[in-house]
Amino acid sequence: MTRVALRGIRAHLVRFLLSLLAVTLGVAFVAGTFSLRTMMGSTFSGIVASSMQGDAYVRGSEPAASAAQTGSTAGDVRGLVPASLAQTIERVDGVRLALPAVSGPIVLVGADGTAVVSTQAPSFGMALYPEDDTADIVTGHAPIGAGEIALESATLESSGLAVGDDTTVVLSGAVHTVTVVGEVSVGAPMAGATIVYLDVATSTAAYAADGMVASIDVFADDGVDEESLVSSVDAALKTAAATDVETVSGTDLRAEATADINESLGFVQTFMLVFAGISLFVGAFIISNTFAMSVQQRMREFALLRAIGASPGQVFGSILIQAALVGLAGSTLGIAAGLGLVSLVRIAVGQIGMNLSGSIPLDAGTVVASLLVGTLVSIAAAALPARRAALTPPVEAMRDAGGARSKSLRSRGIVGAVVTVAGIAGLVLAWSRPDPDGPVLLGLGATGLVLGVLVLSPVIARYSLSALAAVFVVAFRPLGRLARGNIIRNPRRTANTAGALMIGMALVGAASVLAASATVSTRAIVDDGWIADYSVQSAAEAVPVGAVADLRDLDTVKSVDVLRYGPALLTQDAGGSAADRSLIVVAIPPESLGHTLDFDAVDGTLDSFARGEVAVQQGIAKDHDWQVGDDVTFTTTVGETSVQIGAIVDTALIGAPIIMPDESFNRIVPESQTVIDSLLITAAASSAPAEVRADVTAAVAPYVVLSVLDKDEFASQLAGQVDQILGILYAMLALSIIIAILGIVNTLALSVIERTREIGLMRAVGLGRLQLAGIITIESVLTALFGTVIGVAVGVGIAAVMPAVFTEVGLTELAVPWGQLGSMLGVAALVGVLAALWPAVHASRLPVLDAVVSD
Repeated sequence: MTRVALRGIRAHLVRFLLSLLAVTLGVAFVAGTFSLRTMMGSTFSGIVASSMQGDAYVRGSEPAASAAQTGSTAGDVRGLVPASLAQTIERVDGVRLALPAVSGPIVLVGADGTAVVSTQAPSFGMALYPEDDTADIVTGHAPIGAGEIALESATLESSGLAVGDDTTVVLSGAVHTVTVVGEVSVGAPMAGATIVYLDVATSTAAYAADGMVASIDVFADDGVDEESLVSSVDAALKTAAATDVETVSGTDLRAEATADINESLGFVQTFMLVFAGISLFVGAFIISNTFAMSVQQRMREFALLRAIGASPGQVFGSILIQAALVGLAGSTLGIAAGLGLVSLVRIAVGQIGMNLSGSIPLDAGTVVASLLVGTLVSIAAAALPARRAALTPPVEAMRDAGGARSKSLRSRGIVGAVVTVAGIAGLVLAWSRPDPDGPVLLGLGATGLVLGVLVLSPVIARYSLSALAAVFVVAFRPLGRLARGNIIRNPRRTANTAGALMIGMALVGAASVLAASATVSTRAIVDDGWIADYSVQSAAEAVPVGAVADLRDLDTVKSVDVLRYGPALLTQDAGGSAADRSLIVVAIPPESLGHTLDFDAVDGTLDSFARGEVAVQQGIAKDHDWQVGDDVTFTTTVGETSVQIGAIVDTALIGAPIIMPDESFNRIVPESQTVIDSLLITAAASSAPAEVRADVTAAVAPYVVLSVLDKDEFASQLAGQVDQILGILYAMLALSIIIAILGIVNTLALSVIERTREIGLMRAVGLGRLQLAGIITIESVLTALFGTVIGVAVGVGIAAVMPAVFTEVGLTELAVPWGQLGSMLGVAALVGVLAALWPAVHASRLPVLDAVVSD
């Protein structure tokens, strides 16, 4: 039967090539996802290896809050250690160097006069020790004094600067004029990070003025192994009575950092695999449809095989062999296409400054997973058509009708209706019980609704396509009526063909509603609570301190409220690991309430802010069972500090679980870990808006990265960030639409083959080539419109529940972009026309006499 299967593929090559292409696209995403993750992991592992070359590291022994921490950290975030311990460590036998790791935020101005900002990669300055031989100075020399800097090689290139050029940096909130005196290579791509090297005195004054650093890098003398070095340093620290510190080997810390990176990259892989699964699921429709139509057309062939002695199992096996071969070939091509996809991604991210390292990886795990996925999906998709072919009696299959059996849709309709109702019930429950089961119920309900509609779609098609075709029947007589009859005659095939597009359009429709709702919700949040005249934001994620004083000196500005954030660590009594207890807290001055910010308390009163009490978000209050009047205790650098809850709030205006007045914030978050997020400006009463804006813009201009926004601009900026995220989503979903188009092309092509004799007869009685092409085009457009209308309706229904479920994260309003959804119908019509081009041309070129005598 293997020979029979191979001959079947060769005899019907076109239909199998279309299925092969569907498998290729789906597997390309799977292979590309694994390869991209491996390449990203290799890039960040290279960064770890090149930036952490110490033989041992001295760090804090206790966990610390994990955000905005000064200093270079890797692995678990720990407390700071005294930089002065480096002198003690250097006196230990076997220690060659002990260098405090001094680093922190900086803004570099490039040759074009703008800040050097690369995607989401950090920009930081760090101390360059003259005795540090791990730093490779390619050109020039190490910086000496506050007026000199050196740049990492990729940073030097992206900035447009050269050794010897003068530029400016923003450091510790002040603008400094500096000269680039050296280029430093770290030996690996740094994924777009902007790295500026400073002399030790300048960096220490900026980032470690309190004498505390993230770690101390220890380098051993030749011949001293890491284990001995760690033991010797540990003993010396105990002798010096150093507390809350520990020594770890370089190998262990690099492994810890790499493990953390790989865990973080797991989210990226999961995100992309979801879309790979969608692509394969959509592709499975095409494969299933292809084999179903192929089996239908070859029923007499299978009957002859049965008549000469082939068993049902052999017929079943021959079809599965064909599917397996299609899956293997498609998977192999998909692996190659996946590597090409990763190459394009690497080029694209390189254009925005994020360089990924090395050659594109292809390991055995990626190959095996890709081959298995593609092959198993193909076999599973072909199983039902193969079973039908194997169980059809030979006598029935050898009739002129080709064994066609039009089964009743009653059972399928009942099953589809039950699943659809169950899905709708899940969505209703998610809407009525958003907390805490809302997201789970939403996912289950959405899955049930999509699957139910897919099962029910032949029934829907039978009754809805007549309405959709009405315009074509009237406008294109008699072509519209013939096309309508062709697609209604086999509702299963039409529904299966439209199913792939239905899934893609459901996702696109849901994403469109989500995007519109997120934009409207963002604007509503800003309109309700952001009452400042202007705000100052930073492209580098931190507003320099110097800008605050400069703005307060303006006569046209009445007040400047500073919104700050920083990391905090709940005490162990709060339960959970250090990562669970670590959170971001926000500080706002008490006088800003009702002045530049406005939100209400769910319980308690915001008047308590003036007494040093804090406000907590309703979500975290429920998680920790906090009530108004309870104390919240934090672990700080000086021990434990408690603050009292004065109010419970429910606001998306400030995206932090705890909001503090400045006085409480200063006791909990060290100044070195504090970041100014934005400045809220109130104009002087006698000043014109244009004058105020001009003065504020001029005041912040020297800081390069700062922008001045009014309320509308600020809301637009936030909405733009949402659009960027959803833009990635749309790009991913585009693949499912492409696969769906292939499905329509595939079905139409097979339909032309199936109706060869019918086409010949119509041509013989006077149907023209263009008329025939028109019929096929109308069939394609109707199929695409059916899939789009049903898919968009399902997507909108699912997305409509999201605001109720995700209110706590700021999705408070529902907005349906009717114009955008309507344009999808135009896109569907275009998709139908494009999909019909090749089948229509093929049908119109069939020789009439050959078609008439075709069997």
